[in-house]
This record gives sequence, C-alpha cells and structure tokens, in this order.
Amino acid sequence: MAEAFRGEFNQRVDAKARVLIPVTFRRVLEAGDPGSQRPRIVMVYGDPRRQFVECYTVEEMTALEARILQLPAGTPQRRLLERNYITLSTTIEVDEDGRIVLPPKVREKLGLAQGDIGAVESIFAGTLNTFQIWKRDAFEADLAEKEAEEAALLEGGIDMLTLLPPQV
Repeated sequence: MAEAFRGEFNQRVDAKARVLIPVTFRRVLEAGDPGSQRPRIVMVYGDPRRQFVECYTVEEMTALEARILQLPAGTPQRRLLERNYITLSTTIEVDEDGRIVLPPKVREKLGLAQGDIGAVESIFAGTLNTFQIWKRDAFEADLAEKEAEEAALLEGGIDMLTLLPPQV
C-alpha cells in the first residue's frame, strides 16, 4: 500500500465551516481520484454508533460499493450497508486552497453547533485506506476510553505486533 492516510492532524474549522485537508491526505485523495482536476472525498456520516465522519477516496468507495452490490438486493445486510454508506454520505471536492466546506449533515454528525464554527478544532485521523474527522474533544474522550479496552489485549506486556496475522 503505497498511498495511505497516516497520522493525526489538528485542524481548525473556520467561521464558514471550512477546514484545511492535511497536505499528506490531499496527496492520497489525488491518487485515489485520478483524472479529476481537484480531488473528491466521499464523506460517510451514517452509523449512529460513531462520533466521527469516515472519509474515502473515490477509488476506495467504488471498491466498497462493488462489495455491497455483491449482496442480494433487499436483504437486511445490504439495506443496512446501503443506508449507512451510500445514502448517508456525500461527495465533496477539495478547493484550490486544499480546503473543504463541512456540509450541514457532517457538521450535525460531529456535533458542531452554529456557534461552534470558527472556535472548534477538528482532528483528522488516518486509518490507512480511510481517514476520520472528529471534533477534538470527542476524539480525545474516545482515545481515553479505548486505551483501557486495548490494554486488556496486551496483558502480560505482549508486543502489539503479535496481534497481526502471520505473514505469508
């Protein structure tokens, strides 16, 4: 995997609900949307259990859509995936300055009230083939909560790389 979303970036949301996409993420978006003048992002705001918006390159979303289409039409599994990854998503273009305007549904998902805009920090968190956008305080609270859960996976001081499947 040559192009991947890596790292964690703090980005301020301005008064017009614009946020700068980290440069390294823009390069991955460009690679995942060949032929476009400006890279596009597919932002998924479905799944009420999540406090973040999952962001895909156009190519990555196309691959996910192909997997969803393999499921029989009308099944509960396909309806769930269609609703949360297709219906509750939006595709937006990165502007010439490397920014996006967070759409109203995305702002709602992140819990950004109108008064927050311009005074809130977001976190862009890389997860290899996607990245997540969080409201900073929600991200930090989630990290603290997950830290205790994940510590149980590493009881006895085992190396976390032992969690990986064996190399083939």
